[in-house]
Amino acid sequence: MSTPFRIDRINATRRSMLALGTAAAATPWLGAAPAQARPAGGSLDELGVTELRERMDEGRLDAERLTRYYLERIERIDPLLHAVIEVNPDALREARRLDAGQHPRGPLHGMPVLLKDLVETADRMHTTAGSLALEGLRPARDATVAARLRAAGAVILGKTNLSEWAGGMSLTHHAGWSARGGQTRNPYKLDRSPNESSSGTAAATAANLCVAGIGTETNGSIIDPASANCVVGVKPTVGLVGRGGVIPGVPSQDSVGPIARTVRDAAILLGVLVGVDDRDPATGASRGHFHRDYTRFLDADGLRGARIGIPRTVYFGYSDHADEIAERAIATLRAAGATVVDPADIPTAERLEDLPSSKVVQVHEIKRALNAYLAGAPGDHPRGLAELIAFNRAHADRELRYVRQDGLEAVHELDFTESEYREALATNHRLSRAEGIDAVLRRFRLDALVMPTTGPPAKIDLIRGDSYGGGASTPAALAGYPAISVPAGFASGLPVGLTFMGTAWSEPTLLRLAYAYEQAGRVRRAPTYRPADVGF
Repeated sequence: MSTPFRIDRINATRRSMLALGTAAAATPWLGAAPAQARPAGGSLDELGVTELRERMDEGRLDAERLTRYYLERIERIDPLLHAVIEVNPDALREARRLDAGQHPRGPLHGMPVLLKDLVETADRMHTTAGSLALEGLRPARDATVAARLRAAGAVILGKTNLSEWAGGMSLTHHAGWSARGGQTRNPYKLDRSPNESSSGTAAATAANLCVAGIGTETNGSIIDPASANCVVGVKPTVGLVGRGGVIPGVPSQDSVGPIARTVRDAAILLGVLVGVDDRDPATGASRGHFHRDYTRFLDADGLRGARIGIPRTVYFGYSDHADEIAERAIATLRAAGATVVDPADIPTAERLEDLPSSKVVQVHEIKRALNAYLAGAPGDHPRGLAELIAFNRAHADRELRYVRQDGLEAVHELDFTESEYREALATNHRLSRAEGIDAVLRRFRLDALVMPTTGPPAKIDLIRGDSYGGGASTPAALAGYPAISVPAGFASGLPVGLTFMGTAWSEPTLLRLAYAYEQAGRVRRAPTYRPADVGF
């Protein structure tokens, strides 16, 4: 059993490392891996599923050696990042079992992946949403996505840190902070925010601590950290990927999706994750819409003849840096053969950003979903929001050291009738779908909308919370529609992504466009772990 000892030991190392605050202090952690830990063929950094599988097929690599490689990188590099909340004590045993197996290899055979700490696993790891209140929670059954990853041959390497309770704990923005995991840091500059609640998965994937990972999104929690950490994030249509066994937030908006270093790897993972889930009724609508192999839609010439709309109102103008990077990206789209319609504004964009009905839906759904989850989860822990709030107060020295729980308290105290909720949900869907995304796509006969994902990551501020300057996530979040963020550029070394957004079940089109842009732009580069300084 590695968890309590490992977490305490790593946190002690993290505190000492981060206190030094210099690049010199980081150097020992960022050097080459010990020779005995390196698989044959040298460094595997930045290699994707296809390249790694080729090495396995040629006999130059196996699952155990690859898993050891990533475990060693976690041990060396994660003390800088706080991205991995826990490693799987059985990861190497899983890898050896895969190497010894005679059954056909799945599409992710031997690929170590990390899961956001909302995803249940039936093993010796915890599932806690970053909260001390759920320490010790070990479900008897894998979440649907975890089971599908294992069936495809993946090695579940560990769990990643997140904004506690997926950011629902506090009304103040503290991206990547949890009482259990501490503060996740951005690998491109260690004093910068990793952005939103899937921050641990994005930072770990960017830092080559895994092949790829799983995140969740309610509003921006996949695409925003993908942007801030220079990786690819896919937020699927609600209902495309089953959420059985995933700690809920706002079920009408919650999505589970892949975070990877390339669009191809994200497409491979998405094909593994999709399908009807008997624990998630929303997935019934995906029949006839999901595909087991999304890589067949990838086309380096996929922008030629595409019609791309640029929604400038709301989604431009909040960051000069993001705008500049987006303008270069738009030029790349044109050069690759796309017809760019500019502007192509979402008619309801301004209304969607501060929509009273959105708050009604969030309060109503979070309260019911979280109370139901806590009541049914095994183990000794709070059985509802009231008990969770009381637990946090009793452990305020750790749970409330930086982050207030005014978000949880507001959800607990407010209440809306079922009719008020139904009316609010209908308003959200009408304004974001028929009168929003679908309206502009239809008017200009567009394949997708494109805008900067969000601005360069802001500095971490544990006392006042992170600043948040705008982003692209809200329309797709309220609609339950898909969005993909792809690396687009850097502002003083800080990553900025480009979002491709479309209508329901348009993942094949979005992946085709995103892949073609990725191949034309070639923006992705590995992080440098720059320390804090007085510059931008």
